[in-house]
Amino acid sequence: MNRYQALEQRMQTFARDVISLTKHVIPTPAMIEIIRQLVRAAGSVGANYIEANEAVSQKDFLLHVRISRKEAKESRHWLGLLEVHEAHAKERDRLTDEATQLLKILSAIIKKSEEKM
Repeated sequence: MNRYQALEQRMQTFARDVISLTKHVIPTPAMIEIIRQLVRAAGSVGANYIEANEAVSQKDFLLHVRISRKEAKESRHWLGLLEVHEAHAKERDRLTDEATQLLKILSAIIKKSEEKM
């Protein structure tokens, strides 16, 4: 498995774990909107990364990686607002840390790609 595939798998696992965590949210109208935004952002992180690696040009690659990074940042934000039962707070915190790590990785990819340009 190469780095591209390993990171893609990590992002897909992140999205799956986020969706799983949302089952344990305290259901209020505000939380339902946060869940919508969180699920959209978490899924978009990996989807845009996949599109980046299928991009024909360097410009398209960077565009999709930047979008992926933006969605990782949004995921981290929405996870911070998510109210879950106390038993699942550690899982929420772990996913928030994972979003931060993905954000750092994507930022490093962007920096390295911009240096090559």
